[in-house]
Amino acid sequence: MSRQAPTLEDVAREAGVSRATVSRVVNGVRNVDPAIQDLVRRAIERTGYAPNQAARQLVTRRTTTVALVVSGAGDASDSEQNAFATRVFADPFFGRVVGGVVGHLRPRRMHPVLMFAETPEARQEVVAYLRQGGADGALVVSTHPDDPLPALLAGAGLPAVLFARPGRPVPLSYVDLAHRDGGRLAAEHLLERGCRRIATVTGPLAVAASQERLAGFRDTLARHGHPYVPVAEGGFTVDSGMAAMTSLLAEHPDTDGVFTANDLMAQGAVQVLRDHGRRVPQDVAVVGFDDSSVAVTCRPRLTTVRQPVEEMAATMACLLDEHIKGARTEPTSVIFDPELVVRDSA
Repeated sequence: MSRQAPTLEDVAREAGVSRATVSRVVNGVRNVDPAIQDLVRRAIERTGYAPNQAARQLVTRRTTTVALVVSGAGDASDSEQNAFATRVFADPFFGRVVGGVVGHLRPRRMHPVLMFAETPEARQEVVAYLRQGGADGALVVSTHPDDPLPALLAGAGLPAVLFARPGRPVPLSYVDLAHRDGGRLAAEHLLERGCRRIATVTGPLAVAASQERLAGFRDTLARHGHPYVPVAEGGFTVDSGMAAMTSLLAEHPDTDGVFTANDLMAQGAVQVLRDHGRRVPQDVAVVGFDDSSVAVTCRPRLTTVRQPVEEMAATMACLLDEHIKGARTEPTSVIFDPELVVRDSA
């Protein structure tokens, strides 16, 4: 005969406390003495007790699950949706977001469920999933400034926190970076190196972060007597960085400094410069943005503007937890400061 699973009563007897005390510890009630909590947790380990998650959900009205949603604004076909998912997983930025989210959730015994929302139907599925209690709230990473999902979540009164300021104002909390300051740091560094014919590869200019990085870069150069900055628009990919750098060299062959709006595009730019016989940084200095894994695998290693993605993602998860628990009832914003990381490319 199989041994019956340990119960709350078994844990209570082992710890020498009441069943109600064990229940409060298991359900995360905060008004339990830390010494008693430790006593109960050790009793749980000795007995092998595992909480009944279904029963616990009925009591707490929480699933301990949150939806991590990667969303856009398109109406994509099945093949386009698959391509979108492939691009997301290939981008080191998203991996850092996941790492930050999991790093916050795991110690709290919470778990993310990955969802994609690239079509109107997929967005409605996300809203329905949350309304039906499939997850306690949503962490949203939007890939398009016209993404309608944040407004849908806010309109439904569902707990949600965004990575990056939304393209359209909505009453939801978000975390973001001071992108203009990042552009400023890049410009100042290139100027300090003695660069005088400076160009930039932007991200998609429909994206607010790309606009802000460009504005900060241009403004700083203008303040130092550089009124004109050649610009080529990229798409945050290696290939787009290569195409943009090729265009800049064709039109401005004397370029001696380049700021690219992410590290992947910087990697593409470095490759094109090498193919054209330009040494980095001796002939052309290159500054990237993000301080992703690409920055240290690229040769030469990239000087870049660090975006603390893991910390930002962890803060996003923390804010959502506060909204779910009712500890925070009004939306808020948390803006992080960028930092220049100097390596070999500039």
